[in-house]
Amino acid sequence: MNRIADLMLPNDILLDLEISSKSELLEEIGRHMERAHGMPHGSVTGSLSHRERIESTGLGQGVAIPHARIKDLDRIRGAYVRPKAPIPFDAPDGQPVADILILLVPKQAAEEHLTLLAEATQLLSERRFRERLHACKDPLEVQQLFQARPTGY
Repeated sequence: MNRIADLMLPNDILLDLEISSKSELLEEIGRHMERAHGMPHGSVTGSLSHRERIESTGLGQGVAIPHARIKDLDRIRGAYVRPKAPIPFDAPDGQPVADILILLVPKQAAEEHLTLLAEATQLLSERRFRERLHACKDPLEVQQLFQARPTGY
């Protein structure tokens, strides 16, 4: 079972997003989650920003996995963003990011949060998977790629 794929609907996959910074990304995610899922923009943006102030969620190799616990969230939500051009993200290797997987979890889902982070890190660390991801032209293709790639083994 690929739990990461199960968290994203096609409308949670934002390709060629016109952003140029981490702060613009976090604002856009807040707006998207409010429009698509009725989540409070300020809560999403604030929680993600707070997490980034603690330590960047940029992993290196062009990948970032912004994640946060959200008060009153009833289930885990995920989104994938591919900016039109890679953006600076304070990654350990200093490289800008082009693959951004967002994970928003309920406050009480601590163990599942860590499991999903490990699965996402493993998946996005695979160069071949990222190459195939960059070749996807639309959200449905991205969703199908995530579904086709099992995680958690």
